[in-house]
Amino acid sequence: MIAFAQPGIIAFLTIFVLAVFVGNEVISKVPSVLHTPLMSGSNAVHGIILVGTMVVLGDAHGPAQVILGTLAVLLATLNVVGGFVVTDRMLEMFKGKPKPAKAAKADPADGSPA
Repeated sequence: MIAFAQPGIIAFLTIFVLAVFVGNEVISKVPSVLHTPLMSGSNAVHGIILVGTMVVLGDAHGPAQVILGTLAVLLATLNVVGGFVVTDRMLEMFKGKPKPAKAAKADPADGSPA
């Protein structure tokens, strides 16, 4: 039987740091026109994460797992709600300003005051 070495904390930290650098480079190159569609896509992913955290919390055993699962559900919920708020604000920027209503001109023939 072949034994494989388990990755240690250093390997996980290395992957995390590399992911941060790659993510930063990818996101910084996105044109501002694509930010709204990307936010909508990330909101869908965060919704899936929220469902996953609730499934895991439903199978939690022991107080530590329940506390961590509840914290995960809370943070995922905040992430989804915050993402939709940001997306809504971004979409508001693309709407045109409402045109002011024209003042109705008073008709002197109908006897209304001017």
